[in-house]
Amino acid sequence: MTSPKTNTLRGGLIQMALKSSTDNDPETIRQAMIEAHIPLIEQAGEAGVQVLCFQEVFTQPYFCPSQDEKWYDSAEPIPNGPTTQLMQDYAAKYEMVIVVPIYERDDVTGIYYNTAAVIDADGSYLGKYRKTHIPQVSGFWEKFFFKPGASDWPVFQTRYCKLGVYICYD
Repeated sequence: MTSPKTNTLRGGLIQMALKSSTDNDPETIRQAMIEAHIPLIEQAGEAGVQVLCFQEVFTQPYFCPSQDEKWYDSAEPIPNGPTTQLMQDYAAKYEMVIVVPIYERDDVTGIYYNTAAVIDADGSYLGKYRKTHIPQVSGFWEKFFFKPGASDWPVFQTRYCKLGVYICYD
């Protein structure tokens, strides 16, 4: 669906509760969350949404109240991981920019980040933003899981707009 060019940008946000028990392994949880998001992604695309955003680390629970090492297994590479690649397909199908916040494992360094990939409306990967400000207070052990990003604030030129991304505490 090609969206008409106007001065109005149609945005969409998807946020939902966890769709699988945290007793399950991270891949089972990821699959359940993806399956729950797909109908809403399709609904957004059919409604002409031009920029669609998801919640922080949308494929997993907010696991930072724990220090359970099992959550390291939920990290994926960007852009070559399964979630980013799937969202590239949906972005192209619906000509929709998608901001994809996931738990990233850098394939080169092995470092873990709280990251949002930005996918353009043709399905191309534009880049990513890594959360810069990582809080560490009692009950929120984010530094156990995430390293801070490089503190740059990229602006992505998408088909529809210039887009900046930040994550939660940033």
